[in-house]
Amino acid sequence: MTNIANTLHKRKRIKNDLRIVQEQSSFIKAQKMDVPEGLYEKCPSCNRTVNMKKNIDNDYICKHCGNHFRMRAIDRIRYIVDEDTFVEKGLGFITLNPLFQDGYEEKINKYKKTTNLDDAYIYGYGTINGQQCVIGVMDSYFLMGSMGSVVGEKVTKSFEYAIYKKLPIIIFTASGGARMQEGIFSLMQMAKTSAAVAKLSRMGLLYISVLTHPTTGGVTASFATLGDIILAEPGALIGFAGPRVIEQTIKQTLPEGFQTAEFMEEKGFVDKVVHRKDLKKTLAKLLMFHRRHA
Repeated sequence: MTNIANTLHKRKRIKNDLRIVQEQSSFIKAQKMDVPEGLYEKCPSCNRTVNMKKNIDNDYICKHCGNHFRMRAIDRIRYIVDEDTFVEKGLGFITLNPLFQDGYEEKINKYKKTTNLDDAYIYGYGTINGQQCVIGVMDSYFLMGSMGSVVGEKVTKSFEYAIYKKLPIIIFTASGGARMQEGIFSLMQMAKTSAAVAKLSRMGLLYISVLTHPTTGGVTASFATLGDIILAEPGALIGFAGPRVIEQTIKQTLPEGFQTAEFMEEKGFVDKVVHRKDLKKTLAKLLMFHRRHA
């Protein structure tokens, strides 16, 4: 009888413990529901949780490890360009579906609504610490900043606008490369944008390219790496094919940090890696130096 009593008492205690666990679980779920979506993110570099609202005030830089988070194009413009000086150009472009890819038009419309952009590139006129320039910014939140016909056309137009205004141009790149849904039409943008860079160069105008995370594929193989001065943000991935693809192709292990901005600077591919907090000041100095010696 004693054994039976002990068993019953043990079962009662287990049930009670289980009830407490269930109540705690319900409380945790309720607490999670009260946290706004997107308020916290895990840093991809150090895996620590970051309050994104506070992170905005810290220039989208992780307070724990200094990792530079990706930025929306409009946030980049607000951060770099002097207040109330940016005038957007090249509005009204419509992205078509030249290869009649299933679901492509729906995907484009979805990204238009979520980003409030017509495609993955914005350009216009503005000043940086009083220095006039044309500025273009890619938005990796729009189909990973991939370059299709509209992006290629707008990049080309931004160079043509800089020639028309006789101003230097700064372009911030952030892209997964050519847009596969547009096939050969996307690849053609590599030649078109490169020709626009050559035309600007013949006019003796300055082109500063700022490579942010990530800058890869057809964008790297065209206008992104043709700048007179090439800057990069710390830790940015820069390359054509990804490290895994390269290792599988050449059957070799790549060096540690391969394709990072720091590695590219060491090899002379990038002129300087500039911390985000120093970027506006650096760009203003370069523009001022060019204006004085033009």
